[in-house]
Amino acid sequence: MLDVNRPTNIDPAEWQVRCDLAALYRLVAHFRMTDFIYTHISARVPGSDHHFLINNYGVMFHEMTAADLVKVDLDGAIVGANKSSQRINQAGYTIHSAIHAAREDLMCVIHTHTAAGIAVSAQEQGLLPISQHALKFYGHISYHDYEGFALDLDERERLVAHLGPKNKSMILRNHGLLVCGRSIPEAFVEVYSLERACQAQIAALAGGSKLVIPPAEVCARTASQYNSDPAARQAHARMAWPAALRLIEDGFAA
Repeated sequence: MLDVNRPTNIDPAEWQVRCDLAALYRLVAHFRMTDFIYTHISARVPGSDHHFLINNYGVMFHEMTAADLVKVDLDGAIVGANKSSQRINQAGYTIHSAIHAAREDLMCVIHTHTAAGIAVSAQEQGLLPISQHALKFYGHISYHDYEGFALDLDERERLVAHLGPKNKSMILRNHGLLVCGRSIPEAFVEVYSLERACQAQIAALAGGSKLVIPPAEVCARTASQYNSDPAARQAHARMAWPAALRLIEDGFAA
């Protein structure tokens, strides 16, 4: 894979996160969940410094490498020898620093502006429980009202409050999707599922027919089947991750 040769000044644990995060960027591009250079994915760096990695602003997702990722602290300062040639999206810093500071259980944060995600974010009813993909999030998804470009650091408090202490997914009204994971593979599976749920909702509503919505007890049971065993979710994500990486093997050829 690209960047398999670790620089001697980067810890092995951090380098593994960098490689996985770069792969995640390319997978998001592979599934057409990008918005040119304007969205962002981050991952917590192992250790006690509370640093996280995010994209070098201006690098396209499909070309991301481990070396392209920028390490920042919770105050937004770039950490490392290459900081003079790196910059980050300030709205991305606002959103991602909020989650990383408040939710130490979450390692990876993905924010997207897909057509389907934006469309659902603009619908008053939010995500409808009309597909198996959507039912995974039944009772487990949060909402945050639009406040303009996320440049005001005061918004971090409201982002965290709306996400809550347990949820890992949130619809940013009139904006897009925010999905988190306790690992990079889990975050990938979650954003894939939420994006598919939004795509299905927009397609179903476009058909103009009356929608079939399962009974509330079925919705709740399905969500419980998916969410009640965190260890099983992690195991599933670890199983799916190598399969996902095979989709982008050519792009990572040395």
